[in-house]
Amino acid sequence: MTDKTEDSNSIQIPRERLQKRIAKSGYCSRRHAEQLIVEGRVKVNGSLITTLGTQVSEEDTVSVDGKTISAARKVYLVMNKPKGYITTLSDPFNRLNVSSLLPDLGMQLKPVGRLDKDTEGLIIFTNDGNLINKLLHPKHHIEKEYVAQLKGCIHSKAIKKLESGILLDGVKTKPANVKVIHVDEQNEKSTIHLTISEGRKHQVKKMCLYTGFPVKKLKRIRMGPIELDKLKVGTCRMLTKPECDMLIQLLER
Repeated sequence: MTDKTEDSNSIQIPRERLQKRIAKSGYCSRRHAEQLIVEGRVKVNGSLITTLGTQVSEEDTVSVDGKTISAARKVYLVMNKPKGYITTLSDPFNRLNVSSLLPDLGMQLKPVGRLDKDTEGLIIFTNDGNLINKLLHPKHHIEKEYVAQLKGCIHSKAIKKLESGILLDGVKTKPANVKVIHVDEQNEKSTIHLTISEGRKHQVKKMCLYTGFPVKKLKRIRMGPIELDKLKVGTCRMLTKPECDMLIQLLER
């Protein structure tokens, strides 16, 4: 929205929609930013803006309620999600959701992927959209490790099926890694570590059910180089610089 006149030989300054600029700062979601604009709470270079779709550049000064919006610092944290919480930042039915467990950092953090309501464990949250896209892209084959408690005493034939790949919804899963932790013959249950490199919906549960050993309890303990370790259920921690560096290196392969 700069007032500078540009001729055909001038450098074209990249622009983006005002609501996107506000959302990228981490101040709020894009939808909420649109509401702020319509409500007359946003100014660009001191001028009130109420028109959606207004284009701004990095040189423009954007403010909301008199407070200047600056570029958000990149934040990366990991949560140990409890059972019973859904992986969404808002819910019209007021169900328990992970947003209530996130620390108030003055910016919106988004989850990298999802965990089912009855699945616990590791979820990474960040405001780095580029990292989210790369972590979820199939070409990177990011490993996800789970502890699964199964109904029944798992045997070598079932393990071989899991490791070699199973046909789910018409598409064969990629080979998995299985480590048997414990088989309780008296109570007819087993505990395994299952590592996959895909992110298909309900994949672990479907794979185990296919072999005849349905999942009774499921927890994700690792995603790529990031481990849950001793993080308490329902709490979060910031990723360390070495962890962030490992993630970046992994995605640059």
